[in-house]
Order: sequence, then structure tokens, then C-alpha cells
Amino acid sequence: MPITSRDREILRLAVPAFGALVAEPLFLLADYAIVGHGLGTTAVGALGVAGAVLTTLVNLCVFLAYGTTASVARQTGAGNHERAMRSGVDGIWLALGIGVALIAVCWPLAPAIVEVFGAAQEQSAQAVTYLRISLLGAPGMLVVLAGTGVLRGLQDTVTPLAVAVGSFGLNAALNAWFVLGLGWGIAGSAWGTVLAQTLGAAVYLVVVVRGALRLGTALTPRLEGLRQAGTAGFALLIRTACLRAALLVATMVATRMGQAELAAFAIATQVWTMLAFALDAIAIAGQAITGRSLGAGDVAATRAATRRMVQWGAWSGIVLGGLVIAARPLLPGLFDADPAVTALLLAVLWPVALFQPVCGVVFVLDGVLIGAGDQRYLAWAGVWTTLAYLPAALLAAGFGVVALWCALGVWMFARLITLVRRAAGTAWLVTGA
Repeated sequence: MPITSRDREILRLAVPAFGALVAEPLFLLADYAIVGHGLGTTAVGALGVAGAVLTTLVNLCVFLAYGTTASVARQTGAGNHERAMRSGVDGIWLALGIGVALIAVCWPLAPAIVEVFGAAQEQSAQAVTYLRISLLGAPGMLVVLAGTGVLRGLQDTVTPLAVAVGSFGLNAALNAWFVLGLGWGIAGSAWGTVLAQTLGAAVYLVVVVRGALRLGTALTPRLEGLRQAGTAGFALLIRTACLRAALLVATMVATRMGQAELAAFAIATQVWTMLAFALDAIAIAGQAITGRSLGAGDVAATRAATRRMVQWGAWSGIVLGGLVIAARPLLPGLFDADPAVTALLLAVLWPVALFQPVCGVVFVLDGVLIGAGDQRYLAWAGVWTTLAYLPAALLAAGFGVVALWCALGVWMFARLITLVRRAAGTAWLVTGA
């Protein structure tokens, strides 16, 4: 596959986006390492419970990044730079509002939320402490999502990478100081993450405010802009909730199969997630490129870029699948899996690897349609593909964890069909601002 100017544009956006995607989960991994070293197993379990809640909140609010990317990129392509920045400012105000709402709702409910996980009393108390303090960072956390969307829409994925790496380094340093140096316990870990997230958000605010002042864009919230951002965000929220529901159902089914099956499923899920980061980087490039080219009214360029990114997605999936197969004999040892888990994991990694080319195409087309502002279709497609997947997942419960991963393959093929069918048509090719 010869490298063209279009390929260089894709790589210019996708490579830094991949770095930022990988840096984000390192926040929590640094917390785990420091808490485990300084506070022990009980604190690690508490962090696991609180971390699961926070990860869910972040995943559900990712529409703040995706929706803002699409709107800013479209206005940029149309040459409406002031309106592009206006969309970015609206997205940041929406993020702040949702962040404050999360604090107001989740703070008093923190004990009840933690109780759902059934942790021991001491573990639950620490989990509530971590969750409540971390919620104070919710506005900053969501501003980071919206700010990332603004810069991606402006075709800049390097700055988000720099902010993500800087925030990760600061988070690790503050956690080590507060937990190991000052002896603040699990609260110290939470405060370190809050400060790192808030300072990262401050960087985005400075960048966006400078851009807004340069273009003469008002910094006050605009009701119509908030309404438009919220409408697009709601559709993306439904899409994301469907994705989370599919994985949650799979986890519930694996839990009922047995401890070895659950362990093998959990490890395979971590492998799948890391592969998704690589493939999602191309999808992010798809969001930015599609929004800009449609904003400029260039349907031919949109089609050509989509075809090329689909090729990149498919080939990336083939390469990643091959790497999984090559690394398959080594992976159980990395997780210190016992013989029962090892046997299951070695079997499960086959469907994980074989579905990667499908994942590559699905992720790219998902990003392209998000960039086109086709959120309503993605919401409905998410509902229907999840409904198609549920019978396969329930049927797999009686046939083992490999069958469960094949059920996830059914889900990915269902998504492939809905996305390819939409991309082949013209309804999503809406041009202009």
C-alpha cells in the first residue's frame, strides 16, 4: 500500500491521537501501582471499585470529545473559523455543566453506588472516599474531553498528546508524593488525580480562550449552542451506552461460567481494549478529516478519504490480529495465569485475533459517520445491533467462553453491516456548515 499525501494526513492525525489514547488509561494504572505498593490489597480493591465507576462516567461522556470534534471540524472546513471556535466554547460550557451535575448527583449517592459492587466494609469505605474526592475532578475531566474535541476539530492532535503525557507524569508524581511521601492514604491518590486532571483542563482552557479572543468569539455560554451540542451529545450517549451494554452483558455471562472462564475473559478483554486504542486512532482521524471535508463541500474528497481510511483500518486489523497470534503463547505468562485459565485464554485469543480486521473497518466507519454528524443513525444502529447481539450472548452461556467471544464477533459483524450500508449511501454526505 504506497504512501500518498492523503496517507500522510491520516498519519499526522492518527499517530498523536494513538499516543493520547494510550496515555489516558495510564492515569488509573499509575494509581494502582502506587496504591498497591504503599497501601496494600484492600486499598487496591477499593480503587478497583471506584475506578470502575469513574471509567464508566468517562466512557459515557466521551460524546463531549466526539461531538465537539465533528462540529468544529465542519465549521473549519467551511471556513467559518469564528463559528468553529464558538462550537468549541459551547462544548466546553456543556462539559462544565455536566461535570457539576455529576458532583451534585453522585456525591450523596457514592455509598449506594459502591454498595452495588458488594465489597467488604473496609474496602467500601475507602472506595467511597476515593470516589467522592475524584468526583471533584469531574468538571476538569470533562473539560479535557471537550477541549480535546476542539483541537481535533482544528486538525491538531499533537497538543492533546502533549497534555495527556504531561498530565500522566504529573499524576504519577503527585500520587507518589501524597501516598508514599505524605501518608495521605487512598485520599492522597484521589487528590493527585484530581489536581492532574484539573491542571490539564486549565491548559485546554488557556488554548481555547486564546483562540476565541484572537477570533473575537464571545466566551459566554450560548443557549442555542448548548442545545445543539446537547442534542448531538444525547444521540452519541445512546450509541456509547449500547457499546457499554454489550460488553457488560458479556462480562455478566462470563461471570456465571466460572472463575477460570471469567479470568480468561477479563484478560482477553484487556488485550482487546489495547488493540482498540490503536484502531480508534484512525477513527479519530476519520472524525476530523470527514467533518472538515464535508464542511468544505467536497464530497469526492470525503469519499476518497473514507475509502483510504477503511483500507488503513482493515490492514491495521490484519497486522494487529497477526501480532496477537504471534504473541498468543506468551500472553498467559504475562498475567501469571494458572493452567486452567491458560488453556481457556489460548483458545479465546483466536477469535480475538480473527475479528481484528472487522474491528478495524467498524471503528473507521464509526469515526467517519461521527465526523459527518450522523449521530442519530449511529444511535439507532447501536440499539439494533445490540438487540441482535443479545440472543447470541445468552446462547453462548451454555457453550463456554470461546462461544462468548464468537457472540461478540456476531455483534461486530452486525455493526459492520449497518455501517457499511450507511457509508455506501448518500444520506450522511451533508455538506456545508
